[in-house]
Amino acid sequence: MRGNVDKDAWSRKLPETQVLELGGFSIYVLHDLAQLDLKPKAAGFAVVVGGHSHVPKQESRDGVLYFNPGSAGPRRFKQPVSIGKLILQDGSVRGELVPLPISGPGQR
Repeated sequence: MRGNVDKDAWSRKLPETQVLELGGFSIYVLHDLAQLDLKPKAAGFAVVVGGHSHVPKQESRDGVLYFNPGSAGPRRFKQPVSIGKLILQDGSVRGELVPLPISGPGQR
């Protein structure tokens, strides 16, 4: 996915949004939820994944899971370093946020 700082020519090959079909669930992926230009439930999406804020978070609204896995790169903006997993099991989907240890120069 293309992020907001991906401005070089190579990044134009990256899509701004992506639709995934996994385990019978439709998942809409985009960088910034503020750029969401559709109604996920009406469009049939079970999950919307976005990450612009780097803040790990998940919430369910109108039957749709909104999921931000956080950021697995160097710590930014004093946010936690994390990844996220979507777990498709028994006809349901849920998110799991996984904190990562912080290490390296200047990291705490």
